[in-house]
Amino acid sequence: MTSQTDLAALLCSRLCHDMLSPVGAINNGLELLADEKDPEMRQRCLELLEQSARVSANKLKFFRLAFGAAGGFGEMVPSEEPEQLLNALVEANERLQLEWGVVEPKLAKPAVKVLLNLAAIGLDALVRGGTLTVGAETRDGQTEIVLRASGPKVAFDQSVGDALDGSLAEVALSGRTAPAHMIRLLVEEEGGNLQYAKTDEALVMGATLPAPELIG
Repeated sequence: MTSQTDLAALLCSRLCHDMLSPVGAINNGLELLADEKDPEMRQRCLELLEQSARVSANKLKFFRLAFGAAGGFGEMVPSEEPEQLLNALVEANERLQLEWGVVEPKLAKPAVKVLLNLAAIGLDALVRGGTLTVGAETRDGQTEIVLRASGPKVAFDQSVGDALDGSLAEVALSGRTAPAHMIRLLVEEEGGNLQYAKTDEALVMGATLPAPELIG
């Protein structure tokens, strides 16, 4: 059985993998800036550095809430927070579009974690661009979360699906599948359920968790 330490290490591996590109771009930009004398090229280097720094900051903010304890928030998180985080990630890729349909002004922190991690899985599947549609609402004592990733080619790693439904052997967990494993454990702990469906045109994922007043 995967220990909490092993899972944390795998999540850290995923975070480092995603941060390597923008942080590496900052390092390369600084090296170019140190050697460049042409004012126009120096300005271009500064623009690239600013862009890479912005991407790095946005990803760190995303992982802070998706993986971490998210200090600074109570048990309820304003819905505009995950919306802003996802908008920042989508805006960095002109081939992606976000359709936000969350009607609740606030969501419980576990629901936000599930939403963000499912959104990350959806964005990973849109290798040629597309639209990520996110919805969530609370009714009848349940918070329902639905995400749909649609585009010209939806590439979904089946091992991630196996981690979502619990059929992936824990010894096969990796940095790629750890987030899906984490949210499955979280949903089970909260007494909810998690599901997904994949077609050639879209990847649809959903989760249902008890509303805050029913937790505990």
